[in-house]
Amino acid sequence: MPIGEPLAEIEELQWIDPATQVEELAPLLKDVVFPILLAGSRKIQRLAVFTGSASGKSPVYEQAAKDFARTVSSPGRAIVYGGGRMGLIGTVADAARKAGGEVYGVMPQVLVDGELAHPGLTSLEVVPDMHARKHRMSELADGFVALPGGAGTLEELFGVGTWQQLGIHAKPVALLDVDGFWQPLLKMLDHMTDQGFLAPQFRDSLEVASEPEALLDALSLWQAPAARWGAGSKN
Repeated sequence: MPIGEPLAEIEELQWIDPATQVEELAPLLKDVVFPILLAGSRKIQRLAVFTGSASGKSPVYEQAAKDFARTVSSPGRAIVYGGGRMGLIGTVADAARKAGGEVYGVMPQVLVDGELAHPGLTSLEVVPDMHARKHRMSELADGFVALPGGAGTLEELFGVGTWQQLGIHAKPVALLDVDGFWQPLLKMLDHMTDQGFLAPQFRDSLEVASEPEALLDALSLWQAPAARWGAGSKN
C-alpha cells in the first residue's frame, strides 16, 4: 500500500439524536453514552402547544395563554401548533408573533378550506389530514405542552404521551396548570397508576407547572423514561 494512502476504517457516518429511540444502536451507546449526553440540560428549540379553539369561560385562561406565548417567544425558540386562528390557540399565536416569536402552523387541507388558518404565521404547512398533522408536529417539536382545552386538546395530549410510552419519541410532555384546570385529570392519572393501568415512571414523566418559566425549566431538565416495550422494560 502506498505511503500516505488513507485507510477506509470508517465506511459511513450517521448523525443520531441522543433523545431518539433507535433499536439498532450498540448497547454501550444506548445504555451508557447517550444517557450521559442527555444528563445535562435539554435544548427546547421548538415547542408544540395544544390548547382550545375556544377561549373558555374565565378570562384567566386567555391571560395565561398570552403570558405563556410571550415567555416562550425568546430568541432561538419557536412554537409549533395546529395553525388555527380561533380561541386560546389563536391567542397563543397572536401573542407570540406580537412578541417577535416564530410560530409554525400545521393544518389539514379541509380546515384551510374552511378558512380557519391563522394568516400571520411564520409559516403554515398544509397536510392531507389530521393523522399527518399529528405526525408532522411530532417531527418538528422538541417537546409538547398542553394548556386548557377540550376534547381535541386531550386527544393530542394523550397521543404524544402514548407515543412516548411506546418509544416512538423521547420528548417531554407537560401541562400548564392554569388556575388548577388540570387537577381533575391528574387525579384520574393517579387513579390509573394506583390501579395498575399506567406505569409509575410514565405518570412521573408528565411535567406539570402553573407558571411558564417553571414549566420551561422543568422541560430543560427532563429525562426520558425507558420505553414501555423497549429492552429492559418490565411494564
